[in-house]
Amino acid sequence: MSRANQQLALNAFLMPTGHHVAGWRHPQARADGGSSIDHYLALARKAEQGGFDAIFLSDTLAMLPGSSDELSRMARTEHFEPLTLLAALAANTRRIGLIATVTTSYNRAADVAASFASLQAISGGRCGWNLVTSSNAREAFNFGREQHYSHAERYRLAEDFHAQVTGFLPAQGIYPVQVLAGDSEAGRVFAARHAEVLFTAQPTLDGARAFYRDVKGRLAQHGRHADSLKVMPGILPVIGRSRAEAEDHHGLLQSLVQPQVGLSLLSDVAGGTDLSAYPLDGPLPVLPLTESGRSRQQLLVTVARAENLSIRQLYQRIAMSRGHLAVVGTAIDIADTLEHWFQQFAADGFNVMPPWLPGGLDDFVDTVIPELQRRGLYRRHYTGKTLREHLGLEGCTTRQQEPVHA
Repeated sequence: MSRANQQLALNAFLMPTGHHVAGWRHPQARADGGSSIDHYLALARKAEQGGFDAIFLSDTLAMLPGSSDELSRMARTEHFEPLTLLAALAANTRRIGLIATVTTSYNRAADVAASFASLQAISGGRCGWNLVTSSNAREAFNFGREQHYSHAERYRLAEDFHAQVTGFLPAQGIYPVQVLAGDSEAGRVFAARHAEVLFTAQPTLDGARAFYRDVKGRLAQHGRHADSLKVMPGILPVIGRSRAEAEDHHGLLQSLVQPQVGLSLLSDVAGGTDLSAYPLDGPLPVLPLTESGRSRQQLLVTVARAENLSIRQLYQRIAMSRGHLAVVGTAIDIADTLEHWFQQFAADGFNVMPPWLPGGLDDFVDTVIPELQRRGLYRRHYTGKTLREHLGLEGCTTRQQEPVHA
């Protein structure tokens, strides 16, 4: 297999103040960015200047686990509802795609279909739906349930929900690009049937290559070809004009992590297990199997055991990128990593996760994008108008969707 004449796909994954858990404390960060439309407008225009395929927004329908004090020091909970925000950004951009996260667990299919049909019309065919099944167990309480759906039940519901949304969408319309975030077995099965973009956490090249082969190998049984799905791991780049400067940026961010915040984030990623009773410099205890983010919990355990990390070392690692690939270096170093993973069939592209905003995005657009363009790995200008055209996906209408079988 060869990557000759192929180019990377890139999404700008935007958190209010950046992806590093202490990014909001960076002296150049916009600490109030989550509640500022001007902040998001500036980010969208910068991402479009860089030629990104899409802006990617996450969402949760409840506060994250942890005390209010810890959460107030994290700047992790989203503020704007993503579909509403993306509609505003659509009116102020021309080409960049717009991907919103919407759960199948606590929504009505007719409402989701109507919302995405509206966003498609407003944006001129630039939107995508990141389908999730709600890893945050607290969401159940906000919707009158005493207990969150089990992991297996959530994916069963998602199959039916996906089929309903497809049925509600106008038959003559172009279906939003179907995005999925997940690494579990159930997630891989669902992705092989439905996903066109797959967001995944893969901190190592070998793991990413194995995941890529596994998911791509499942497509044929559903009558799909390998190019119909873009596998896009997350990457958090800390960029400096020199490697020493990049390490200084990294050191500053890590120094801003408050222990109680790091531990709270680690407990969340661990599937909701309270780790406060365990020694910070001791090993990660055996964790009960979670019904929340199962694949992320397994990734955490694998990293902790493989590298013999203490709880403190592990939350410092998670604070950086929550289990995603993190690269600290110059623009050339970042481009080298992206190119190597691409050429090694570990990724078709990446969800770029700036550690703080707006500076982290500015650095990537101003330094890494030109280096990728110089290598012929990324476009110099948009050649299409829709997100499907940007990603090289077929123009899929609602009538062409694969039927769902019970």
